[in-house]
Amino acid sequence: MSRTALRICPLCEATCGLTLTIDGTRVTGARGDRDDVFSKGFVCPKGASFGAVDGDPDRLRTPLVRRGGELREATWEEAFDAVAAGLRPVVERYGPNAVGVVLGNPNVHTMAGALYPPVLLAGLGTRSLFTASTVDQMPKHVSSGLLFGDANAIPVPDLDHTDHLLLIGANPLESNGSLCTAPDFPGKLKALKARGGTLTVIDPRRTRTARLADRHIAIRPGTDALLLAAMAQVLFEEGAADPGELTQHVQGLDELREALRDFTPEAVAPACDVDAALVRTLARELAAAPTAAVYGRIGSCTVPYGTLASWLVDVLNILTGNLDRPGGALFPQSATDRTPRPAGPGRGFQLARWHSRVSRHPEAKGELPLSALAEEIDTATEEGEPIRALIAVAANPVLSAPDGDRLDKALDSLDFMVSVDPYLNETSRHAHVVLPPPPPSQSPHHDFAFNTLAVRNQVRYTRPAVPLEPGRMAETEILARLTLAATGMHGADPSAVDDLVIGQTLGKAVGEPHSPVHGRDPQELAAQLTGDNGPERRLDMMLRLGPYGDGFGARPEGLSLARLLEHPHGIDLGPLRPRLPQPLKTRSGRIELLPQPIADDLPRLRRALEERPAGFVLVGRRHLRSNNSWLHNVPALTGGTNRCTVQIHPEDAERLGVRDGSAVRVKGAGGEVTAPAEVTDGVRRGVVSLPHGWGHDRPGTRLSHASTDPGVNVNQLLDGSLLDPLSGNAVLNGVPVDLAPVD
Repeated sequence: MSRTALRICPLCEATCGLTLTIDGTRVTGARGDRDDVFSKGFVCPKGASFGAVDGDPDRLRTPLVRRGGELREATWEEAFDAVAAGLRPVVERYGPNAVGVVLGNPNVHTMAGALYPPVLLAGLGTRSLFTASTVDQMPKHVSSGLLFGDANAIPVPDLDHTDHLLLIGANPLESNGSLCTAPDFPGKLKALKARGGTLTVIDPRRTRTARLADRHIAIRPGTDALLLAAMAQVLFEEGAADPGELTQHVQGLDELREALRDFTPEAVAPACDVDAALVRTLARELAAAPTAAVYGRIGSCTVPYGTLASWLVDVLNILTGNLDRPGGALFPQSATDRTPRPAGPGRGFQLARWHSRVSRHPEAKGELPLSALAEEIDTATEEGEPIRALIAVAANPVLSAPDGDRLDKALDSLDFMVSVDPYLNETSRHAHVVLPPPPPSQSPHHDFAFNTLAVRNQVRYTRPAVPLEPGRMAETEILARLTLAATGMHGADPSAVDDLVIGQTLGKAVGEPHSPVHGRDPQELAAQLTGDNGPERRLDMMLRLGPYGDGFGARPEGLSLARLLEHPHGIDLGPLRPRLPQPLKTRSGRIELLPQPIADDLPRLRRALEERPAGFVLVGRRHLRSNNSWLHNVPALTGGTNRCTVQIHPEDAERLGVRDGSAVRVKGAGGEVTAPAEVTDGVRRGVVSLPHGWGHDRPGTRLSHASTDPGVNVNQLLDGSLLDPLSGNAVLNGVPVDLAPVD
């Protein structure tokens, strides 16, 4: 007999509520939850395919341990014994930095990925941390850190109320939104237009989002920062730069005006290939709109000036008075945020507290560039030991990082590697131990990270829809045991990790004067926590200490896990509201418009005024039925338009003698790939586009469907040398390439 259960979708950043149909222990259907307080029934093809993702027969069911050169099935006890035996000797002989940690994109989509890696890193003490952030959004973290003092204080567009939305390098109709958690992003854009608002899209491709726009500007790839700088310059030149009520919270306005003086529309037009008069129109329309928001995403982050572009997005929101304003860009307030502290100066944000060993890349937000992982493994220097052991959690950098061939060889040279992954993929195939988490139906879900980026404040939690299958281990327990094995506590009860965090968090909270539990007994507070297990008790603690929490009885009407469980479709906490100056943590306590690292990087942007690519430049693309490299093994999510093709403009194709569907060779600094051509006027002349996350043709994987149509790895065209210097983010877009037909 079938039944239904609720589950928050973990397959993209939209975090839609689902109603699952379950026969026995198998998910046989998924539809949007009409009563979900946030998504209100919306579902995309990924969410509708939840059952196929959940029941993929290629998912690993038991741990694998390498014996005699081959990965063989093992018990959980054998697997964690092998982890402790493999990691601890490396730490003890070479130090903690000889152990690298790689965290992949799916980490942020699970409760376990949010709760346990910080404990692992703190206990291990390594500075060799690499994550998917440095092939994605790190420029936004850095620009937010420099502007606001907090790398996680990222304002999001108030989609439900804005009159004018300018998107640059973003394609939310196919990505579902990113660094902006918004179920039914397409519906929100259509509602914007229906109420008389204006949508402008700046993108070198005529994406689905661009086709919906009132105006699409096909900018030359990589020149986003120049265009945004020119718009800001126009606001200053024409006296339209008016932060309004923000003025009291801003410093550096005059210095910013002087710093942007050279970036006139006439100066940037040749480099951007955007008419100067149009640049002025964009600036004027932005300033004249009753409310407006500028939103930039991966296309403006993964370019040579990604941090400057991300900074200028918020500069424009500030100069037009639209930051922290309804209808503009506001700071969300998550239910599990820390207890809000009183407004005032903070510690600020600092870059380059340490550097990578080989190329001396500066850290950003505690991370080193993922592009540098291979050289940190395979290159000896006098600056310390190379990485000799690796912990990879839900990460596939062989496909997601530049020059996967080099990284592939480097991983093979490690003394030890452990991978937490449900698949034997292009990266985990190198591991000495593979620890497979259960499918998502058997896991609880709360979005710790994405709720800090949500376009409406709300809180939701779903317990596992299906009981944990015999022989499986909860992902939370896997990561707790991994933490114990890596930090010299192998064999301890995994609940010790949760108890440690609870004790430390409550111990700190009772000492903070602004905390609702100031002066109370932390042990007495810990005894009040509810939940069936350690992760639920930690969630209860965070909710009760958070901005909407009950404060352990101090605010009886507030949130707790018990109250949240009474609302299976979630609790609506209201629209985004102005919050300044509370989110500011700069040393001045104000928005620092022209931080020194930004000022120091502007001369590099001035030199870009003279740059003109002579040949083709490469851009990536996303697809509604993909999420990086981790959904290509699901037949329902591949095929059709979701194909690995080289998109090329018809005029370029005719000039080169390329026909639609014929093979073309694309060559970059890191190598070359061959893929079928897709001739389309959806890309501008001089631009070619290849999707990210393909290349499933390496031996030793167990991806039976993905391997039938493997595609090619676009990141193999990159050698890893092109980085945004402030953030360490890989340059994936606007990269020069050569293109030729294959005879």
